[in-house]
Amino acid sequence: MSAHPSASHPHSEGEYEDLLGLWSDLESALSVLLARPLQVQDFPGKVRQFDAWLQDLVAHDIDAALYLMFQLAATSTVGYSASHALVCGTLCHIMAHEFKLPQRERDSLVRAALTMNIGMTALQDELAEQRERPTAAQQEAIKSHPEESMLLLERLFISDALWLDVVGQHHASITERVPLASQDPVDRLTRILGTIDRYAAMISPRKSRAGRSATDSVRAIVGQEVEQRDEVSYTLVRSIGLCPPGTFVRLDNGDTAIVLRRSDKANHPLVASLLDRAGNHHAQPSLHQTSSGKPRIQSALARSAVSLELNHRTMVRLGLYAAQHSAGLRGLVTGPGSL
Repeated sequence: MSAHPSASHPHSEGEYEDLLGLWSDLESALSVLLARPLQVQDFPGKVRQFDAWLQDLVAHDIDAALYLMFQLAATSTVGYSASHALVCGTLCHIMAHEFKLPQRERDSLVRAALTMNIGMTALQDELAEQRERPTAAQQEAIKSHPEESMLLLERLFISDALWLDVVGQHHASITERVPLASQDPVDRLTRILGTIDRYAAMISPRKSRAGRSATDSVRAIVGQEVEQRDEVSYTLVRSIGLCPPGTFVRLDNGDTAIVLRRSDKANHPLVASLLDRAGNHHAQPSLHQTSSGKPRIQSALARSAVSLELNHRTMVRLGLYAAQHSAGLRGLVTGPGSL
């Protein structure tokens, strides 16, 4: 596991060609780290390195990052545990920025997200492939894994008490009635991580069930209406959208489309139509700014509902091109250090 490549010159052609590869490399390296942590030299340093790698990729272009991350989550080949950890780490990084968390809290939150299930990596991958309900022994391991993960991290020389505490209680139920800013750091970060953990688990497919759509995942956590008093879910939806980049939608003209980028209007993203009402491929993807009228998004679709192979590099570059040539999207094209 060597040092990550730098993501400088973010919008050059070559960098975009390689962006999918960089995300896949990070997911694969994280898979090795989580599967055999006791064989890793300088485990704390490796986690910090992967965190820096993740930050580079998100700063490169947040919409491209979301697109590729959600696509990886739905089609991962390295195992559920690493894919889930990467989705949670990325979303926690974005949420830390949204909540303007102090650097120390942000670092503890993201690193807790990457390692919270390290005490049950093999079991988590096994459960994702298993069609039957968990056995009694598996249920016991699931119940005890936050503490097991915390103890393993201590053995691996993690000394950040906030990181350890958040991992140890990441399944705890923390009241949502107290404003996040008024809670102590452990409870504040546990609330954020707990919401992200549940959301990410719902969108990812397993053998026993298909992944839910992103919209259904949010509503399963917070109910039909995303209320402002539930700060974490509200901020998640406000920042990435009910239908984030990389997720599929049905349009009111019957087309199946993929979300490419967020827009300046919440929950009215830029989409590319891929299939018509009859399920036939469009000769070329048709771009639609749903913020400017027809067609509108009718519903979100789970990945399992769309039997379609995509060239993700083409899709990411198509979205970037549209954003650079649209006044409503241009301001959302991020550069290094902007997140």
